Amino acid sequence: MATKNCRPVIPILFKFVLKPVHIVNRVIDADADVRILRRLDRDITDRGRSFQSVQRQYLESVRPMHLEFVEPSKRYADLIIPGGAQNEVALEAVVSRIRAMLAR
Repeated sequence: MATKNCRPVIPILFKFVLKPVHIVNRVIDADADVRILRRLDRDITDRGRSFQSVQRQYLESVRPMHLEFVEPSKRYADLIIPGGAQNEVALEAVVSRIRAMLAR
């Protein structure tokens, strides 16, 4: 294998000045049954876990953390989008608002 000489690289840092933008605090809300079904499908199919393993983790960790942290945070949301990511009308409204804010 041949040796290749390389010149030293000097990192160049760029400083970008961004104008402050307040993005709307939003929550995309999906029903609990939809969330657990998605988790089961992902963890069993994609991650090779057993139903019992997913169930145990959900009951011992995921659900309690959701109730303790996610649900209370909804009160601080400017916008709650019901129906999860399937609510294309609401998501498009959010995207349009963010674009408008960034264009200022």
